[in-house]
Amino acid sequence: MIGYDVYKSPVGNIYVVVNDIGVCRVELFEDSWLKYLKDSKIQINKELCKEAITQIEEYFLKKRKVFDLALDIRGTEFRKKVWNELSNIPYGKTATYQQIASMIGNPKAVRAVGQANRANEIPIIIPCHRVIGSDGKLVGFAGDKIWLKEWLLKHEGFEV
Repeated sequence: MIGYDVYKSPVGNIYVVVNDIGVCRVELFEDSWLKYLKDSKIQINKELCKEAITQIEEYFLKKRKVFDLALDIRGTEFRKKVWNELSNIPYGKTATYQQIASMIGNPKAVRAVGQANRANEIPIIIPCHRVIGSDGKLVGFAGDKIWLKEWLLKHEGFEV
């Protein structure tokens, strides 16, 4: 079973896809969602997505700092290591791409960490927005959508 639901967040619609294993996709941008929806032909299923939507809403209401959801994470072993480290970055804190590369035991893999970050299909829950450049600048969020990274970090109380 697979289904989706929509959360109307302060930054726009957030589309959450859940299957029998857990959350498998979170889409933050309408254009990406429409392409995914066209290619996948899934149906809305509010009941299946209820807990994920509730926890995302709690995050936006500042009532939740840590997600407690089953996830269906798909990717290479390298990417899974990166995403695991992203999940360890505390609410309101950041880490650099270099720090993540070092944490996974591959300090030269900074670009690959960036690519894994970009390939994260479960943003916010796996907090790729908390990764910044070594110089402290906000870089690399969904191409030209740095505004959302900035908004999420400010929402968490991080001084941008």
